[in-house]
Amino acid sequence: MLATPAYDVALILHQGQRETQEDAIAARMFDASDAGYVVIADGMGGHDAGEVASELVISAWREALDPELEAETLNEGSIVDALPLAAMQANAAIANHNEAQEQGFNMGSTMLGVLLLGHRVFRISIGDSPLYLFREGALSQVNEDHSMAPVIDAKLAAGEITESEAQDMDRNQLTSVIMGGAIPKVDCPEQPILVTPDDILILGSDGLQYLSDAEIQSVLSKHKQSLAQEIAEALQLAVQAKGDPDQDNLSIAVAKLTRT
Repeated sequence: MLATPAYDVALILHQGQRETQEDAIAARMFDASDAGYVVIADGMGGHDAGEVASELVISAWREALDPELEAETLNEGSIVDALPLAAMQANAAIANHNEAQEQGFNMGSTMLGVLLLGHRVFRISIGDSPLYLFREGALSQVNEDHSMAPVIDAKLAAGEITESEAQDMDRNQLTSVIMGGAIPKVDCPEQPILVTPDDILILGSDGLQYLSDAEIQSVLSKHKQSLAQEIAEALQLAVQAKGDPDQDNLSIAVAKLTRT
């Protein structure tokens, strides 16, 4: 008799209103060890650049984590260490690709990855791709936002800038990204998130944030008992219902623990 997978996971990738798809997304479950992962990369650099960068991130992630998770005996220390290793290898791959192109060629990508080990969730985050936890009816973003948005909000709250000045600033400018050089900020805490079957994890590219946190929370409240695929589809429909002519590429991953 086959065991029920430890997590119910669903992925959605949509191009939005952009000419190219620069997001990439992947997931894999290893049922024998109650382990798995989800990873999202949001590439930058335009056609033939952003899409390459995001795929290099996904490839580096798989190369770092798959051998550890496929091993007969799971070495927990090694698999957790594979998260920052994946980021370093992705950064090196992008650096090599950039150097092989014409002078001035630049591309980059965010990385948002979670390692699912039983009821524990380890994460690494570089960039502005959000990781949400829906728990007891409330939505919270649990990873750092490596964009100017929190910087601008903090300055506004402290009275250092006016509302008008804040509106003129670029909230989407990234403060950390994988581009082949130094990575200014990496969010990779040692302590995992502890989840229960009542919790819902949502990973997204910033295309998901065309919905407000309140709108995402409303969708999850209506579908909290649904399967991961139904939740992901409901979020996609909510984004598309906005009808935003500038809708960015959209990646959505939903993960729910299926047993304690």
